[in-house]
Amino acid sequence: MRKVLGLAGGVLAGGAFPLAAQEAPHGPLEINGGLMIWTIVVFGLLFFTLRRFAWPAILEAVEAREAALERQLAEAERHRAEAATVLAEQQRLLAEARAQAQSILAEAKAAAEKERAAGVEKTRHEQEELLARARREIADEREKAVTALRREAVDLSLAAAAKLIGQRLDGAQDRALIEGYLASVEQAN
Repeated sequence: MRKVLGLAGGVLAGGAFPLAAQEAPHGPLEINGGLMIWTIVVFGLLFFTLRRFAWPAILEAVEAREAALERQLAEAERHRAEAATVLAEQQRLLAEARAQAQSILAEAKAAAEKERAAGVEKTRHEQEELLARARREIADEREKAVTALRREAVDLSLAAAAKLIGQRLDGAQDRALIEGYLASVEQAN
């Protein structure tokens, strides 16, 4: 290769200078046959050299670059598919979490409602017990008051009867007689 380039350079150098010494070119549009032949020869040698040595390396680099780009595109497509799969999984998990949260909230509401109803029922039951106890206590107190009132009435009746009769009535028989009379008066009312 160096021999070819050296030969081409020598031929050009040796042939171009004598031509330049003989005639001076007149303008850029003039046709010079010798210069045109040497230009074609240099172009052919350059074309042959580039085709033989540079193009295979350039084509190899371009093909390697193309293969690398194809690998990167395939890898990007694989990553995109993986990302889509992960996204779908995340969305599914999020939907499950939302459903589970709704279920937990519903259970909590139901438990709270049940607890509230139990509390209301317990309070109502306690109120009824308190009311029943109060009624019993009132009935007991009423009974005690009625009994005390009867005793007082018997004592007053005995005192009144003793004043009427003029003697003191204190016996159990007299007391039984007056209590029987008061009981018959209560039944009549």
